[in-house]
Amino acid sequence: MGILSGKKALIVGVASNRSIAWSIAEQFHQQGAEIAYTYLDDKLLKRVQKIAAITNSDIMLPCDVASDQQIKDVFTELGKVWDGVDIIVHSVGFAPRELLQGQYLDNLTREGYSTAMDISSYSFAALAKAGQEMMQDRDASMLTLSYLGAVRAMDNYNVMGVAKAALEANVRYLAHNLGPQGVRVNGISAGPIKTLAASGIGNFKSMLSHVAEKSPLRRNVTQEDVAHTATFLCSDWARGITGEITYVDAGYSIMGITNLE
Repeated sequence: MGILSGKKALIVGVASNRSIAWSIAEQFHQQGAEIAYTYLDDKLLKRVQKIAAITNSDIMLPCDVASDQQIKDVFTELGKVWDGVDIIVHSVGFAPRELLQGQYLDNLTREGYSTAMDISSYSFAALAKAGQEMMQDRDASMLTLSYLGAVRAMDNYNVMGVAKAALEANVRYLAHNLGPQGVRVNGISAGPIKTLAASGIGNFKSMLSHVAEKSPLRRNVTQEDVAHTATFLCSDWARGITGEITYVDAGYSIMGITNLE
């Protein structure tokens, strides 16, 4: 038996076999969880079908997180096959590509800013609002994924950093709101990883090289590193942890200026 045996987990945001959400799904399955997935469109459905087959799941539901109705429909459909939800994983982030190039203000638009905030941050709260009834009194857990750009200015991360800052604030406010219902809410701030989402960030390869050189562990983290922490945080082993952002970044976030000559 694994540490998630008997848990029912909804995973939102599987984009490819290189995505963090894919690795989380694999780890959840290995630890005994029953898993349901959402997908954005038919193109992504084919990818989700692959991880669903690997994890013995036949629950795949359409969900554009920009639509409150589609989010509501996910839980309506889940309610037909599950008696509740123990885990919700939110692995969703988007900003128009041009806003992730150059300086923060270079390509910033009101529409692009709103899109980044809606998809990357508000959607987490929207999932919580729609799913809270199914999570109530189950020692349930919500988890989202952030990045260091939420708390520090980073080249090319730009509006996504602002959206991730809002997402991390969401973690704290949701933890406060849902705690009395027995629901924990946490986030993982992962180091840079080669994923589909990261490909839109300018000079990403240079970022990987820098972190590998400067982090205490002298390496980049992997999807599996993040998935192991996610599994712990969503298990009963972490029942006393809520409202936290846990860094899985080989220690890079602790560093200041070192090795001056």
